[in-house]
Amino acid sequence: MPANATTLLECRACPRLAGFLADCRAARPEYFARPVPPFGDPQAHLLIVGLAPGYHGANRTGRPFTGDYAGVLLYSTLHRFGYANRPQSVTADDGLQLSGCRITNAVKCVPPENKPETGEIKTCNRYLAAELAAAPEARVILALGLVAHNAVLQALTLKRSACKFAHGARHVLPDGRILHDSYHCSRYNTQTKRLTEVGFHAVFDAVRADL
Repeated sequence: MPANATTLLECRACPRLAGFLADCRAARPEYFARPVPPFGDPQAHLLIVGLAPGYHGANRTGRPFTGDYAGVLLYSTLHRFGYANRPQSVTADDGLQLSGCRITNAVKCVPPENKPETGEIKTCNRYLAAELAAAPEARVILALGLVAHNAVLQALTLKRSACKFAHGARHVLPDGRILHDSYHCSRYNTQTKRLTEVGFHAVFDAVRADL
């Protein structure tokens, strides 16, 4: 957990999200229902950036992509490529460990209907910027979706026009880091075959080549 984890857990900078979390805690006291910190190897060379916690996933368990459909393909792929010691992520205390990889989100709090507002994405970006600044060893970044892609650029103070999002795209950034893009491994994208297992593995093949 990064040095600013305590500050993150106490963050209430976005009123709409803070109110949504408060309602969740009242309705479901067993849920984590706080900003979700990054998970994985603190010395990772690969940083994966998603969109935001899912209501019944990371918002419930307290670990990114854990306990919901979006994590199924991600964690099975991480296991296949040697980054995870097991292929499923069910709960925060299930013994899963990551090696060489860390996972975070562009927005740390679950948004209503899984749709963060533009201002919330910008406000939360300071945490991603701090994560990147504190991890120079994370030389490869994998953005899952357009929002994550743009959040990485903002965190590194780069213009959106510097790199255009596209599934399978590879961008060499000014500081030498390499940004890879993939469609988000959401239920919608996988069930509609917009993102297939083969296509997702191809992105990880490209990532591994850069590592």
